[in-house]
Amino acid sequence: MLKRLIFAAYGLVSYLIFLGTFLYAIGFIGNLGTPTTLDGPARRPFAAALAINAGLLALFAVQHSVMARPWFKARWTRVVAQPIERSTYVLFSSLALILLFRLWQPMGGQVWSVTDPTGRLVLYALFAFGWGLVLVATFLINHFDLFGLRQVWLQLVGRPYTSLRFATPGPYRVVRHPLYVGWFFAFWMTPTMTTAHLVFAIATTTYILLAIQFEERDLVTFHGRDYENYRQRVPMLVPFALRRR
Repeated sequence: MLKRLIFAAYGLVSYLIFLGTFLYAIGFIGNLGTPTTLDGPARRPFAAALAINAGLLALFAVQHSVMARPWFKARWTRVVAQPIERSTYVLFSSLALILLFRLWQPMGGQVWSVTDPTGRLVLYALFAFGWGLVLVATFLINHFDLFGLRQVWLQLVGRPYTSLRFATPGPYRVVRHPLYVGWFFAFWMTPTMTTAHLVFAIATTTYILLAIQFEERDLVTFHGRDYENYRQRVPMLVPFALRRR
């Protein structure tokens, strides 16, 4: 019983760290009063700042992608107990983001700036929509399983873990990856696009487009024909987009 309680506590702490990281990310990307922000005047030479930021983004991308792959999980769970594997993934992802928040280098410069009050309001509304869509999408596919709480809860009450059934609720009937669509809005919808913000947006967008290929391959392996049929019916990211057979 003690082991179950420790696992449950570990899962809860990992989730709370994620939740704090998620909330901080809104302020960090939106420049909304957090101690560090994506934008700001340059503090280092351009090349040095770019190298640091690229390294931080690459660290998160490698951690986030490699630890999610089935082959890594199969080896990782020889070291980390199965019920806390997802919580550990969530914790490591949060730590990688915290490091990015702490060491990110603003680069100055301005790519665009919308000064019209209505235009700024629209962009901030789309920014908020993106974060809202991300959050809603996680709950539609089971927020608590995605972030490891369901796994440690089932362990705590002595019930075996069962994989979630394949389902396409709400926006998943319009695009296959509404969560990633939400991220695109969150990263790109800004009234003032600085050089650092543009680097961040391009890098994260590129990473997402690449990660989708690996993720969908895993989903086809796991769900088989159900997911293949889903891919034929529903576009990946752009709603109502025509797909060539």
